Amino acid sequence: MKQLPPEDEDRIDAFTEHLWLHHGSSENTQAAYRSDLRRFCEYLLPKKTPLLDVDELTLQDYLLWRRTQGLSPRSTSRFLSSAKKFFQFAVKQQWLAHDPTAKLKRPKLPQSIPHSLSEADVENLLQAPETDTPIGLRDRTMLEVLYATGLRVTELVRLQYDQVSRQQGLVRVVGKGDKERLVPLGEEALEWLERYLKHGRPALTDKQSPWVFVTKRGSLLTRQAFWYRLRHYAETAGIYAHLSPHTLRHAFATHLLNHGADLRVLQLLLGHSDLSTTQIYTQVARERLQALHAQHHPRG
Repeated sequence: MKQLPPEDEDRIDAFTEHLWLHHGSSENTQAAYRSDLRRFCEYLLPKKTPLLDVDELTLQDYLLWRRTQGLSPRSTSRFLSSAKKFFQFAVKQQWLAHDPTAKLKRPKLPQSIPHSLSEADVENLLQAPETDTPIGLRDRTMLEVLYATGLRVTELVRLQYDQVSRQQGLVRVVGKGDKERLVPLGEEALEWLERYLKHGRPALTDKQSPWVFVTKRGSLLTRQAFWYRLRHYAETAGIYAHLSPHTLRHAFATHLLNHGADLRVLQLLLGHSDLSTTQIYTQVARERLQALHAQHHPRG
């Protein structure tokens, strides 16, 4: 990683701190913005151009350079989002008089269908952990809760006792931008959660902590550690499809739609602020309907 001018580092630090203090942005979001801005600053180093001296032409040159490097339109769109937010912040701080990104438009992105799993694959994945061990019981419970609720992985690993109402069978989730939502657990996930809290968690640690899912040392299970466990269980279950940290979240959404869930309800369960974000799943459901029609209709 190249050494940036101290003033550029300071500006980026102030910006990411602002994201956390005023917008409740997650550590992952802050890291993404920081990475985008640092990479831009590294591009500016040979030109000896400080970040606050950037104009629209410099930004356009950088966007063209990104294209010649084979960087995807999606990553370029993310950079522009980072740059726009940074320079808007810079204007508010009176570091700049004008925002150089004001007239720049993000590249149009093709809608990508989230990778999901079949219901049979999910069932095999859920059964992969060995539940006669505390770790296996914990992992089975995490997979069950994830598939039952559609939580983001970060929301799952940071789940606290006071967010779970076992009596009502609900989880109170604090998502992006500190927005709260209530999500039903379902009978199966609730049964596994009761079993884990009674037998699994006490066997893992006797330390007092607010976290539902913990390591053997009683510490918070990290997002990366859970992702490693997920891949391990996918291999155990013989699942070689593309996996991401959101695989079970996508499966949750897709399977709900396939079984007739309303898109607005799905939006609430997933915690999407904009319905357009949820509508990507309708394409998955539409393909399923077309396949069923072709299979069963006399003239399909």
